[in-house]
Amino acid sequence: MKNFANAAFSPEVIDLMTIALDAAVATLPEPVHSSHVNALAESILRTAGAGERDMGNLQRIALMELQLARPN
Repeated sequence: MKNFANAAFSPEVIDLMTIALDAAVATLPEPVHSSHVNALAESILRTAGAGERDMGNLQRIALMELQLARPN
């Protein structure tokens, strides 16, 4: 996982990020690979760090980035 040591989020934002990650992971086909979960988490951390606070947007952006990162 990339370095997010300087990231600071309120408890409410952490709850939103957790819900977004859980929802995104739930959409993935089994078996879910840890690398996919890590990629989703990194995206959500990065997007929330940029100021996004909508849970649906956090989830959608993470899933889109994961899809773009997958080899064809």
